Amino acid sequence: MNCIYCGNKKLYTLNTKQLKCSACKRKFSLEKYEKDLMIIDCFTNGLSANRCAKELSLSYISVKKRYELFRSLIVNFLEQEYQNKTALEYDEYYYLPKSKKKIKNNIFDMQNFITFSYEGKVYNILMPELNRYKNQFLEDTLEDVYFKEFSKFMMLNKISKTKNIKNDITIFWEFFELQILKYKGVDYNNFFSYLKEIEFKFNYQMVEQKRILKELYIF
Repeated sequence: MNCIYCGNKKLYTLNTKQLKCSACKRKFSLEKYEKDLMIIDCFTNGLSANRCAKELSLSYISVKKRYELFRSLIVNFLEQEYQNKTALEYDEYYYLPKSKKKIKNNIFDMQNFITFSYEGKVYNILMPELNRYKNQFLEDTLEDVYFKEFSKFMMLNKISKTKNIKNDITIFWEFFELQILKYKGVDYNNFFSYLKEIEFKFNYQMVEQKRILKELYIF
């Protein structure tokens, strides 16, 4: 067993059963480390927190907290990765769960994001939410008018710069629509972290995802 922080081979076992590195002097629990690696495997394999907890015989709350931390680390990582990059193409996307599409009022629950394409990868930013205007519009009892006007606005004011109909951006959107279904309902306020998780999984192969998450989590 090497040190998980610096790779040094000389470790000491402490009375607490933790291991201490003779080089960097840092301590860690081998049991906790192995457990975290298994949770990372579950996360990158697309298992829900509930299923992961059951398969590993762990507390759901404990796994859920790890998943939330992973998503937070991913958001920061993707922000850093996009720094100083040049977007070749970009396009705007409106997302609304299929279950909500039949009701006109739900148009204000739509999530709007812009996807940028660069170096064979994508990067997403979330646009300001429309949900905050929903009650005001419904109180006016003019939802049909608002629905038609807003639909027209979306069609005529779409932000877009693409060369081909089929591109990395549209391929990502197809991937996104399939992946978002696996969560079986995403809270409106947590949408951004799930969007970035899907972006991460689109940009990197599973082996890379595990390596990156492991490095982000440990260090």
